[in-house]
Amino acid sequence: MKLDPQKIYKELFKVYGPQYWWPGDSPWEICVGAVLTQNTNWSNVEKAIANLKRAKSLCPVKIRKMPLAKLEEAIHPSGFYRLKAQRLLAVTGWWLENVKEDRLNPRGKALSFWRESILSVKGVGPETADSILLYSFNLPTFVIDAYTKRIMSRHFGFKPDIAYHDLQKYFMDNLPADPKLFNEFHALFVRMAKDHCRKSGCMEGCPFRR
Repeated sequence: MKLDPQKIYKELFKVYGPQYWWPGDSPWEICVGAVLTQNTNWSNVEKAIANLKRAKSLCPVKIRKMPLAKLEEAIHPSGFYRLKAQRLLAVTGWWLENVKEDRLNPRGKALSFWRESILSVKGVGPETADSILLYSFNLPTFVIDAYTKRIMSRHFGFKPDIAYHDLQKYFMDNLPADPKLFNEFHALFVRMAKDHCRKSGCMEGCPFRR
């Protein structure tokens, strides 16, 4: 059953309320979190970010200047720390070239321009790119992750292996281009997947179990 996504959103919001996601004290901290959260849980990312803060290195200039071994040690809790150090350095280079005072520069470029730009960075896939564009820069792009795919396939008739772009298009074609809405919607999917729609199956209290 493919349902109007606005109805899905309203039901989720009614059950869970606002999620205040993505956590971070600055656009750059959010960007770092988006890179480090690949293949790990958020508590591990928080430990890595805390290490960078403790070292007074949570800024792109200082991360680029950090000895590689020190950077790897700081982000070790996030897992795959050698690979993630390289990816974080690549994103740091992109940031320093394209961001001025926490805003994308030059201003006025279309979402498609910035999406193509960040996807050209080695190691950055669609989910990471969209997370950075939505949560760091408030651009209206819908983030698709494993949680979203799980919920939409389990309850709403989508194929479990649906392509990222195809599922993203479903949301973006049927919702107003509102970054605040996209932000909250994605966060609600994360909350539902963790609390009720787990990988092992639906738990009691799942909003769509019926």
